[in-house]
Amino acid sequence: MELTRRNALMIGAGAFAATLLPVGAFATPEDTEKAIAEFTGGAEVGEGGITLTTPEIAENGNTVPITVDAPGAVAIAIFAEGNPEPKVCTFNFGPLAGSQSASTRIRLAGTQNVVAVAKMADGSFVKTANTVKVTIGGCGG
Repeated sequence: MELTRRNALMIGAGAFAATLLPVGAFATPEDTEKAIAEFTGGAEVGEGGITLTTPEIAENGNTVPITVDAPGAVAIAIFAEGNPEPKVCTFNFGPLAGSQSASTRIRLAGTQNVVAVAKMADGSFVKTANTVKVTIGGCGG
């Protein structure tokens, strides 16, 4: 390809336009707190009564196995503080559920806290958090 003045101007305009595009915005801890407040309806969140099992180090952020267990819960929400969208998933349990536990694999953009919040049958909320160190990013990292 011959570099003409017109081609140079188009390349320059393209580079300028690319600098104006947002670069993979990731959630902040404040975004995560907002998402938790949406789930809880602004209620106070206590500690204990919920167990979150995550690996200390995840070799691949694309598939990080997690297990959450909260006896007596009617719903459990999982949040990832460093992902573009902090709310990962919600598990709902009906009255005929054998246990209030779930296992899944989630995608993590990098090293971050994974937070689990459970809504208990009495309407209270409890939470716990684990830090997962990711060696290969999963959300485009």
